[in-house]
Amino acid sequence: MQRKAGVVLPLFSIRTRHDWGIGQITDLPACASWLRTAGQRLLQILPPHELSTGETSPYGALTAFGIDPIYAGLEAIEDLSAEDVEKALGDEGRSTLVRLRSAERVDYDVVRPLKIRVFRTAFEAFHAREWERGTVRAKRLADFMERERSWLDDLALYEVMREAHRGWSWTTWPPDERDRSPSVLHSARDDHARRILEVSYMQWTLLEQWDAARARMRQTDVDLMGDIPFIVGAESADVWSHASQFQLHVALGAPPDDFSADGQDWGLPAYDWLAMEADDLAWIRARTRHAARLYDRFRLDHVVGYFRQWVKIKNGRDRGRFDPEGADAQRARGVRVLGSMLEELRAAAQSIPPPRAIAEDLGVVPPFAREALRKLEMPGYRVLPWEKDDGILRDAQAFPTASVVSWSTHDTPPITAWWDELPERDRTQFTERAGIDPSMSDDARSLALLRYLYGARSDLALTLVQELLGTRDRINTPATVGPQNWSWRLPRPIEDLAADGRLTARFEAIRGLVDASGR
Repeated sequence: MQRKAGVVLPLFSIRTRHDWGIGQITDLPACASWLRTAGQRLLQILPPHELSTGETSPYGALTAFGIDPIYAGLEAIEDLSAEDVEKALGDEGRSTLVRLRSAERVDYDVVRPLKIRVFRTAFEAFHAREWERGTVRAKRLADFMERERSWLDDLALYEVMREAHRGWSWTTWPPDERDRSPSVLHSARDDHARRILEVSYMQWTLLEQWDAARARMRQTDVDLMGDIPFIVGAESADVWSHASQFQLHVALGAPPDDFSADGQDWGLPAYDWLAMEADDLAWIRARTRHAARLYDRFRLDHVVGYFRQWVKIKNGRDRGRFDPEGADAQRARGVRVLGSMLEELRAAAQSIPPPRAIAEDLGVVPPFAREALRKLEMPGYRVLPWEKDDGILRDAQAFPTASVVSWSTHDTPPITAWWDELPERDRTQFTERAGIDPSMSDDARSLALLRYLYGARSDLALTLVQELLGTRDRINTPATVGPQNWSWRLPRPIEDLAADGRLTARFEAIRGLVDASGR
């Protein structure tokens, strides 16, 4: 693989002068061009899938396939004129939009209803001008609905039926709706046909914008990298429509350790791998094909989970267990599931080389799993502060070529802030290896740390965008809940950042470091 430098920047964090308080799909090309000035040739985003009202974590989506409508670039929708937007907003909406654009954080509770209201105006116009007249664009939507039926039909049905039950869990619905009685689903399609069409229209619009954005990113020579959560939440279209393939009586989590005597309960269902084997892992394969359609590369979150899941009976007193039990069974499970994903990537490739899966192999990963990942040629992560042997930091020049090196992740502080929290012994070692002079300014030290990162042997070097900017902000703080998580935005619109002379000089210096490292 070619050596590259890339940036982790959530889609929701991208900011432009014309956004609606959150990043938009249509902003991706401009963001890629801006990052390219710092020598970056890959942009990694976090999962963009649709969230429930009130949810902010991109790992709590109600679908593994559908994109969240809040990421639509509304002004780019063919069915909306400027006058349509103004009318849909009204005086109060226009005032709200001004406030959202200047906000330091994403206000999901305000952004979502505002954008959905205008998006629905676009659908009404499409329905009257195109759908009812059977135009060419109406045929394109119909073709899309047929082509994506395997996930789109379930998503649309789930959304309309959940709305009919005022957002209550599908497990509380009447048994015939909960268990997907064919006659009930048929009736729901008839009763909610227009709303189902609206959901389909939104997904069609979002994916068309996605394809256009990726095409423009390719012209800039910037890859798009995604992030695939290990599993979906119990309150999702996927679990409702494939309930038999998930273990709903157990909770997924992590085993006891020094930080948690009872282990962790993530409140998520677990895969029922035996049930999934009955149809040759069809859902896993479909999800992989969809990821190949969206991204050039993607990160497989919690990859060790594909080898073994830590599960606890809900409301039970057991301390939990691994599923499956035993190293041989775990190794076989991981190779089987990950191997099926790689098969789909090769088969679905639209380009050469095919999209690449990267294993998020941080934390406790058994040796047999690491060996299996090596044989599968699936790169893993090397987060510099965590790479140690007997307390001694590993040499980045000795990392595997097929790996991803970084100073941080979206769940840690950027190194610009983490540096102050590192043990003194670690700071001393990094100071020597990165050639840091204690008299350096914070900016100079951060550039020295980036130079060390880019010099690593790993093919891909990833930084948080905060590390490019030289700021200290976090994207998420694990084990905490609050408005500080998943809401961070760039400090200013991209247009203003690109015109900032001090930042431009910093980006030029970073580009020089990238070029010198052969990335």
